[in-house]
Amino acid sequence: MHWRDLRFWLALGAALPFWAVLLALAPSGQIHPQWPLHAPLAFLLPALVYPVAEEIIFRGALQEWLGDHLPARPLGPISLANLVTSVVFTAAHFIHHPPFWAALVFVPSLVFGYFKDRTGGLQAPIVLHVFYNAGYFWLFGGG
Repeated sequence: MHWRDLRFWLALGAALPFWAVLLALAPSGQIHPQWPLHAPLAFLLPALVYPVAEEIIFRGALQEWLGDHLPARPLGPISLANLVTSVVFTAAHFIHHPPFWAALVFVPSLVFGYFKDRTGGLQAPIVLHVFYNAGYFWLFGGG
């Protein structure tokens, strides 16, 4: 179970410096940490619903399918299926996000995919994705 996996907890904790870097890079006018308190239902879509749906589609379907059809040749701890899925996942984010912010999802996507490969399930990637999105959208999603 991923709850006993030190790597899972390190990945969860990595969200904190990730958000700190994003805060340092963002213009102050883009930071709206109070907005979810005023619009909690609007916060739930990007913080909870979208990550669950994305993990089902990208890690549960695409990465699973690619893992069955691509050579295993892992790139260190990163599978080829995870790498390709992360490229597609990142590309999909260019639709609704500015290029710089869309590109930033590549590394977290690799982390989510790593835990899909490591655990064989979607629970760990979903928990991580929800946590990462909740922090990001809490800070930058409203306004």
